[in-house]
Amino acid sequence: MSRPSPAPVPTTAIAPSVGWALATLSLTMLMSSLGTSIANVGLPTFVEFFGTSLQAAQWIVLAYLLAVTTLVVSVGRLGDMIGRRKLMLIGIAVFTLASAACGASSELWILIAARVAQGFGAAVMMALSMALVGETIPSERAGRAMGWLRSMSAVGTALGPSVGGGLISAWGWQSLFLLNIPLGTAALTLAYVHLPHDKPSVAKPAFDYAGSILLAGTLAAYSLAMTFGRGAFGPINAALLCVALVGGGAFVAIESRIAEPLVRLALFLNPTVSRGFFTSALASTVAMTTLVIGPFYLTGGLRLSPAETGLVMSAGPIVAALMGVPAGKAVDQFGARGVTVAGLMLMTLGALFLARAQIAFGIAGYVLPLVTLTAGFATFQASNNTGVVTGVEPAQRGVVSGLLNLSRNLGLITGASLMGAVFSAASGARDMSLADVDSVASGTHAAFAVATVLVASALILALVPARRASS
Repeated sequence: MSRPSPAPVPTTAIAPSVGWALATLSLTMLMSSLGTSIANVGLPTFVEFFGTSLQAAQWIVLAYLLAVTTLVVSVGRLGDMIGRRKLMLIGIAVFTLASAACGASSELWILIAARVAQGFGAAVMMALSMALVGETIPSERAGRAMGWLRSMSAVGTALGPSVGGGLISAWGWQSLFLLNIPLGTAALTLAYVHLPHDKPSVAKPAFDYAGSILLAGTLAAYSLAMTFGRGAFGPINAALLCVALVGGGAFVAIESRIAEPLVRLALFLNPTVSRGFFTSALASTVAMTTLVIGPFYLTGGLRLSPAETGLVMSAGPIVAALMGVPAGKAVDQFGARGVTVAGLMLMTLGALFLARAQIAFGIAGYVLPLVTLTAGFATFQASNNTGVVTGVEPAQRGVVSGLLNLSRNLGLITGASLMGAVFSAASGARDMSLADVDSVASGTHAAFAVATVLVASALILALVPARRASS
């Protein structure tokens, strides 16, 4: 009598390629986030090398951010259509080659153009890294994987200034970009070997070029409206904002009429997607407040030196990096919705305490609320991203991941402008370098009071489904 064969063991639980796939996605997320912050420290060097103004040199940073913001949704949709593995390989290759072009640039305009191309590659890596989690990592480990990607993003952003400063001192500004050649080569090799092959698709939908161009123009106009004038809203800002409003209306009108739109507006009828998008934008706006207002409070209010200020502010990225994996594990164990609410509650408490921070409390009076807010933001990001990406059809994960990245970027851009304007108006000081302690404290309290209202609104929005479910 033959012995019955044992039941097959699910390969997703033991496949070693899962670990390598996560390592690949982590490296792509690290590279794209490192590219966001590493060039900032080189601005004085760029001004000297190219013999240009600071305003012109800032386009080296702005070009990358604009490219990522304007293209991240389109490349997510393109990945859904032609295959995410294929587009990821293209994105990594473009990012690596563009990095080489950046390092070889002899003219400012060449460097800016190369940064745009680098931003395209980064948009692909950001959008598809999250989308590929849904089809590469077993569902019971998706939260941990998303938390790990969040940690890599935080680490890359935090390491940018320090790594960049060391590279410039040792090998010059070109090394800021040439660093990506070995990193990109490694990522390309890992992606080719370990990312799952795209499933063949019978349907060949047409790509929405008109919608993509219109969305990119609309987002570029909005981003420029929020960044020009450093918070001072003038005629140029108003004109750009009007262009963005008209472009947004035209985009909605076009997408509702064509057969294969870039973004299916019906996606936003899904409460998971719509709430995830809007809460992400609100939470990112609040998180940006710590980066915009924090330096003024620490230097002008607590009278810390620049070195001391940098050390205190590093607490935020460190906490974000450490919280990613534990937050992901909590999502796997307790579910995305509950962890999302918990993260927003922590953010609300942190923002509220910062809105009431007193100079007499010293550094601890700022760091403890900052750590609370940042830990909440890291927890929210891991849970919100997991819930949204795994809660939609696989065919839509690329564009949805792009939308999540877009909401985060729009929140950061809006936060930089809005909170800076609130701080300046509430402080009443035209020259912040001459502002007294009371003025700085007033501006800080006002900015974080607005932040508290915004994150509390996100919390209420996140609680709505749970209340309906319990009724």
